[in-house]
Amino acid sequence: MRKFNTSGPNISERHYTINRTNLIKEGINLVQEERYFTIWAPRQTGKSTYFGQLAKELEKQDYKVAQISFEGATTTSIEVFIRELIYQLNRFWHTYFAETELFEIFSGISKIKDKKCVLIIDEVEEINPEYFGTFLHSIRRVYHSRHNHCLKSVILVGVKNIVGIISDNASPFNITDNLNIPYFTSKEVLELFALHEDTTKQKFNKNVTEKIIQITANQPGLVNGFAKKLVENNPEKKEIDYNDYLEVEDWYLRIAIDKNFENIHNKAKQERNFVERLLFTENKIPFEIDRDSIKLLHTNGLIKDDGKGYVTFWVPFYKKRLYKAFYPYTNGEQRQISRTIYAPDYLSETGELKIEKLINTYKSYVKRRGFKVYMQKDDDGNYKSLKESALIYSFETYINATMQELNGKIYREADTGLGKSDMIINIANKEFLIETKVYYSPGRFEKGKKQLAYYCKSLELNKGIYIVFIPENIAYPDIVKEQTENINDIEITSYLIKYDETKW
Repeated sequence: MRKFNTSGPNISERHYTINRTNLIKEGINLVQEERYFTIWAPRQTGKSTYFGQLAKELEKQDYKVAQISFEGATTTSIEVFIRELIYQLNRFWHTYFAETELFEIFSGISKIKDKKCVLIIDEVEEINPEYFGTFLHSIRRVYHSRHNHCLKSVILVGVKNIVGIISDNASPFNITDNLNIPYFTSKEVLELFALHEDTTKQKFNKNVTEKIIQITANQPGLVNGFAKKLVENNPEKKEIDYNDYLEVEDWYLRIAIDKNFENIHNKAKQERNFVERLLFTENKIPFEIDRDSIKLLHTNGLIKDDGKGYVTFWVPFYKKRLYKAFYPYTNGEQRQISRTIYAPDYLSETGELKIEKLINTYKSYVKRRGFKVYMQKDDDGNYKSLKESALIYSFETYINATMQELNGKIYREADTGLGKSDMIINIANKEFLIETKVYYSPGRFEKGKKQLAYYCKSLELNKGIYIVFIPENIAYPDIVKEQTENINDIEITSYLIKYDETKW
């Protein structure tokens, strides 16, 4: 029986596989035009599956396709590299190369006239830099005469945008010759799930598919990962429901050791200040690929252009998990908070949460404890995290302590917006949305309430709580105040958490 695949290229006989027909046609057209081109995208985007499908279609048109991966070849000697290259070419092309120099190999290729050959090099950026340039020059030598010999196309595949490394005026690889491998479309995700449903008769509830599409942004590896875990957790259920999804999301956010997130986390730590600006402030950062921090985070799949020229998170799951990964060690602060909370004081006679009571006690806590306990320091004792992160994490810790005492549930929404944190509170099966953000201007304050109302409506919730951290040492217009309003049929209650900005 086929399964959802989370490791390596899909094998259609074993794994649920989407045939990306239009993308395959693009690749075939480039090969038929005898183009040498690149494919680059972050890991888990389906590159290996794609060029495997492309190779099969090309072989139907009498091309001989050699697929070679040089993963881990960063320190490989030139002799070992050539030996592996020759072995794979002979295996896929049915040739008899025995040369010991790159120049000789490509000179031999240029003499073969009776074949149509394609060379696909995966993990190309891991080729030893000592001879990477020589390898590219050898390809370049045969490029201009490709209509007279067998090597009709060379495809270089990697997780980094290698165009800038290999392009010059004479290179066969230039910016116009990069084939983009996008994430799945929502339609393709539904097609993938339909393959499982048709095979097993087990259904995914509509809410589940919508949440997976939302939190993964249709990233193929994560889509398959969520689906695989859901199926493994619920082998006997006829329909996988929303609660099943929440369990898997919680597992992914707290427990799962995900190699792709580890790569994201390591890169984010290198640019922590930049990433925290995205997590905790509303400052719009222009997307300019030549900025080193943006290039690093983009090529590793964390950020992208939002379509309006600014940086945004690419995959909400990565945003949510980074939020947790950067959470500071607070020396038992949550335990200290719990000692002050007596659950009956926070619940009405009908079991509803007294949100105003909760906010007022939090305000008292803030005056007593401040926020510095939530700011991380480096080895020299200097604060290394943004003050905005301390504000948000402070409320996060307080609300978590409260929910534990009240036997409530709290979970984050997969929102991609910058500078705000959304959580859903569930007390006695009644839910409402809380949004926390830092104050910047009256206009943004008002806009935030409308966005919260829209978001509540999309989640079919009728109440939203708007928590805004606001410096107390400046004057504000009258619209910046605590109040309850009806905005588009949604009850929005605003609370201001004042802090002394001069103490930071």
